[in-house]
Amino acid sequence: MSATGAPDSLKRAVAFLGVLALGYAVLLGDLLVGVGILFVLFAAITLMSAFEVVEAYERRPLTIFGEYRQVLAPGLHVIPPFVSRTYPFDMRTQTLDVPTQEAITRDNSPVTADAVVYIKVMDAKKAFLEVDDYKKAVSNLAQTTLRAVIGDMELDDTLSRRETINAKIRTELDEPTDEWGIRVESVEVREVNPTREVQRAMEEQTSAERRRRAMILEAQGERRSAVEKAEGDKQSNIIRAQGEKQSQILEAQGDAISTVLRARSAEAMGERAIIERGMETLEAIGQGESTTFVLPQELTSLVGRYGKQLSGADVQEMEALDALEFDAETEKMLGLDDIEAALEELESLEIGGTSGDVPTAEGEARPDEEDIIPDVERS
Repeated sequence: MSATGAPDSLKRAVAFLGVLALGYAVLLGDLLVGVGILFVLFAAITLMSAFEVVEAYERRPLTIFGEYRQVLAPGLHVIPPFVSRTYPFDMRTQTLDVPTQEAITRDNSPVTADAVVYIKVMDAKKAFLEVDDYKKAVSNLAQTTLRAVIGDMELDDTLSRRETINAKIRTELDEPTDEWGIRVESVEVREVNPTREVQRAMEEQTSAERRRRAMILEAQGERRSAVEKAEGDKQSNIIRAQGEKQSQILEAQGDAISTVLRARSAEAMGERAIIERGMETLEAIGQGESTTFVLPQELTSLVGRYGKQLSGADVQEMEALDALEFDAETEKMLGLDDIEAALEELESLEIGGTSGDVPTAEGEARPDEEDIIPDVERS
């Protein structure tokens, strides 16, 4: 830290002018004039040394005969000339470049690192009395701290955890710099570079890691594809089995319905044949001379069932055979329309005459309705 009184350039200028004036007086042979010029110059230098101007961003400790007196604040100050010295301190934030340092990490990987330290003088008296050159002291302390912090970390951490390194360096610098009246405002590690061999190994490791991830992703994709294919086959088999099952059910239902319809058709055709034979028998009986008729029970039951179903005739139902109901399709298939026509013809034959005998083709008398119906009912 350089000491100042009057500005050095001004002092040099005054001294130079004094030497010129003295030389001029010697050449002229007038010693009195030379002495007068020297006195004037000395008075000017004395006045300039007695005044000290401190800038707004500075603080200047003052010493008189080498003894510390005070810290001069910004402004104009009068000090004892020739025996006083001031030492300027810049109170603004200052930047210190930490030179590139070589260090070895905890996992034995050599790296190089550099940093920037931002400091500010908080106490000019301590910065003047406690340390010779505070900038150099802070720079050297930052270098050793940077190497120590990196040596306590692994390589991956030094490359990815810059904020941790900055915080540790600042913490290590705070305690000693406080004693010097200096505050470390910030520390920024600019670069941490491994050696070429380490960088090559890291690149190979990164490539291997990427290949491993690619293989894992490919295997996962193939497994997912196989699972999806298996699920698709499973669903396809389920749908196919359900379709086959439904087809078999429908086929069985069709066979059952066909069997039932064939059975009902055969039953209906048998009943129709019985009725037709019965009608023929009734027609033959009607042409006979007897007034008493004996009819089979089955015939009377069928006649009663179809007579009531088709013509609404009041014929007594037998408990042995229950009446059946047929839909339109079954009636058409069984030919019930022909049975209805036959029954209407039979009815016309029974009620066509009067209460007396109905003449036949041969002129013989036929029994009337009252004679036929009671006999049918009795039978």
